[in-house]
Amino acid sequence: MKPSYMKKIIGLFIMALLLVAGCTTTGTQTTQKVEDTSWMFEDIVDAAFVKNHVSVPMATSVMIIDARPYKPKYTKGHIPGAVSIPFSKFDKKKNLLPKDKNTLLIYYCGGLKCKLSHKSAKKAQKLGYKNVKVFAKGFPERLKQKGNYASVTAEYVAAKIAENKTLIVDARPQKTKFVKGHIPTAVNIPFSQFNDLKGKLPRDLNTPVIFYCGGLKCKLSHKSAAKAIEMGYTDVAVFAKGYPEWKKNFGASGQTVQVKAGEAEGSIDLERFKKIIAKHPESIHLIDVRDADEFAKGSFNTAENIPVEKLEPEIKKFNADKPIVFVCSTGARSGEAFYMVQDIKPSLKNVYYVEAQIDFKSNGTYEIKKPN
Repeated sequence: MKPSYMKKIIGLFIMALLLVAGCTTTGTQTTQKVEDTSWMFEDIVDAAFVKNHVSVPMATSVMIIDARPYKPKYTKGHIPGAVSIPFSKFDKKKNLLPKDKNTLLIYYCGGLKCKLSHKSAKKAQKLGYKNVKVFAKGFPERLKQKGNYASVTAEYVAAKIAENKTLIVDARPQKTKFVKGHIPTAVNIPFSQFNDLKGKLPRDLNTPVIFYCGGLKCKLSHKSAAKAIEMGYTDVAVFAKGYPEWKKNFGASGQTVQVKAGEAEGSIDLERFKKIIAKHPESIHLIDVRDADEFAKGSFNTAENIPVEKLEPEIKKFNADKPIVFVCSTGARSGEAFYMVQDIKPSLKNVYYVEAQIDFKSNGTYEIKKPN
């Protein structure tokens, strides 16, 4: 065989080997591991489906179930009307499921990577429930939808009151409901007067706001939350179980306390003021008229800071749903604020100031003394 011919054969053989190697490599690279989806429930629904079944009050033919842990997930935020049955406690809490096995059950948890809703749905199906769905994208997807908001629990509201960074809004009527009892620190903005009183909402649209009313059958807080979102508020929630649930957990509170006048014109009786601050601070609209830097170093937990030089344009927004009490550290600026109200809005009759020396401590305590 000629050398040239032999070289051609060897060359072709080498090319064939390279092609085989290339194909083998390519085949190895394109091989993909098949994801195991056997844990997923077969009947998946989307956010629109869930939205169509959320109502106030919830229909008896539907139950939306949060399969996440009660703490810290459900308490901080859940779909309005949803019942908490964590997967880890499914067997202990299956009595919360409806007796009618034809009831539509919609399970959800924390998103596409969360298996809790799928596992719960399978368990419910084994119990004989015939109309079971899973909202696989879960609570995160619900909040992404325009106009939606979270529902929170009484424990969460109490924690936010302690932080003093959240506005709690009572959407019930003032005379028939609010004055008889309300959540401590709550501001009353009845839904029927929302447009007139919306000025009581924070200027900062990022301030957390929680609305509540008379329980799961009451729509007022939900309607108010929707209006606040339309106004541009970005952190809106509803305490859907409302004041009845608050009383159940923490007892009745927030009753309006009769304010007693002091000796000086416009002043509040000092002993009565001390009792109000100690036991019913939410029963008055307390306004600290000191400068912002003074306020930051310490004040009463329920006080709103409006420095006296910025007070005048705010007075027209004040209303008479609570007694208004001005406070400073000596009684000078608070007294000035009282007389400013008399000049600008004399129709407000339930207005007082604290005539006393008050030493605010950085740890939240204070000392009140009669004026010299």
